[in-house]
Amino acid sequence: MSSPDKVAVIGAGAWGTALAIQALRAGGEVSLWARDPARALAMQALRVNARHLADTPLPPELQVTADPAAAIAGAGLAILAVPTQHLGAVLAELPRLPPSIVVAKGVEAGTLRFPLEILAEARPGQPSAILSGPNFAHEVAEGLPAAAVLASADPALREAATTRLSSPNFRLYGGADPLGVQVAGAAKNVAAIAAGAAIGAGLGENARAAIVTRALAEIARLAVALGGRADTVAGLSGLGDLMLTCAGGASRNFTLGLALGQGRTAAEILGARTSVTEGAATAPALLARAARAGVDMPVCGAVTAVLEGELTVPEAVERLLGRPRKAE
Repeated sequence: MSSPDKVAVIGAGAWGTALAIQALRAGGEVSLWARDPARALAMQALRVNARHLADTPLPPELQVTADPAAAIAGAGLAILAVPTQHLGAVLAELPRLPPSIVVAKGVEAGTLRFPLEILAEARPGQPSAILSGPNFAHEVAEGLPAAAVLASADPALREAATTRLSSPNFRLYGGADPLGVQVAGAAKNVAAIAAGAAIGAGLGENARAAIVTRALAEIARLAVALGGRADTVAGLSGLGDLMLTCAGGASRNFTLGLALGQGRTAAEILGARTSVTEGAATAPALLARAARAGVDMPVCGAVTAVLEGELTVPEAVERLLGRPRKAE
């Protein structure tokens, strides 16, 4: 029998671990599923996620397991903290899920699906929501003040989940535009790569501000074209997350762009990383999804060209600046 007070967190990366800690902080029981049995055993025994949040002790009440059935058993809510590119494969391994909150940001390569679309295809009729916002995992894990939006077409799930996961320092706002939230969450990672590249290439703060502003316009165009709302893009999942990711040195996407701007290749940078940089796989998929909808996304196109080695950062900037003049 499930309990509304138990939360199962699927995925023991930095964000999954941080949200497991936050769910405990908000009250009730929490289990955390790690795919690698050795990592699960180490986390359970040593009380730390050494790979992702080495400076944050795991609360003694947090149960870490590599058994998905044990993690989900009795849970009234699941948090799917699996990168977008791996979400479908992980869902195929899981037993029946309670109402689920997806916290991945991105577009699946090949299928061009957003995270909730991946979930809907794998589990038709699954009650679901998307949680997104300007949140660095290590700050949420430490209990520093933060806010996010939890969007769902299901008002009852939206209310239950925001109530269950909120605490004094973690404020959740309900939202009724899950599509707009997903578009914003995916596109802001691509914009962060562009912002980082501008700084890495020494192009200055004016260039970064221009890139971020024009990227925001692209995000709004795509969200509306796909059936989302422009005002969603002005909120926490859009403008808020864009500000954090395009300026925060802890952003994996920003630092990828920074290194690209300094002349390194995407393969070299990504090959040295242990954490997923969602924007790298998302950029070409998002560009293809936008093209299918008839939406022009020049910043996303420039990032894709740099990632794929078709343009250098200076050449991409020259292409952007050389676009025909028009009204804002």
